Amino acid sequence: MAKESMKARERKRERLVAKYAAKRAELKEAGDYIALQKLPKNASPVRLHNRCKLTGRPKGYMRQFGISRINFRFMALEGLIPGVKKASW
Repeated sequence: MAKESMKARERKRERLVAKYAAKRAELKEAGDYIALQKLPKNASPVRLHNRCKLTGRPKGYMRQFGISRINFRFMALEGLIPGVKKASW
């Protein structure tokens, strides 16, 4: 499980990205790259990292479900994810 500080840092980045999204788009449209550089680093959407909604794990993230591969496997085997079943052939 991820440290609470890491999860909090990621949430803070998400808020900053949302706050500056309109201003970034406006500056990019105008081509004002000097003003764009003066915005906070964490306001850039590139700095966001997907994390598991349940554990905060940063690696093995499955976008379609919003959870890590480990939690996905556990939940699928328990039948907690509708429409997903173990493959066998």
